Amino acid sequence: MASEATYFVYVLCNNAGTTYTGIALDVNARLESHNAGTGAKFTRGRGPWRVIHTEGPLPHGDALRREMAIKKDRKFKAVLKTSSY
Repeated sequence: MASEATYFVYVLCNNAGTTYTGIALDVNARLESHNAGTGAKFTRGRGPWRVIHTEGPLPHGDALRREMAIKKDRKFKAVLKTSSY
């Protein structure tokens, strides 16, 4: 049985208080790509971004499920934003 790559779920926030949630194998490299304008289309032109939360390592399927749960949980993201300032 091959070992599955481990993913991290991350939440980013910009100076306007906008959040973005995603998964990555390397959160720091992914943050650099978001800030360079080569990350997700949503994050382009809205930076600079900073990491306010990470979870993991998780198997890919679990990371995807957790990403979706965080995206739906407005209260959780609100707590993250207030605790990151």
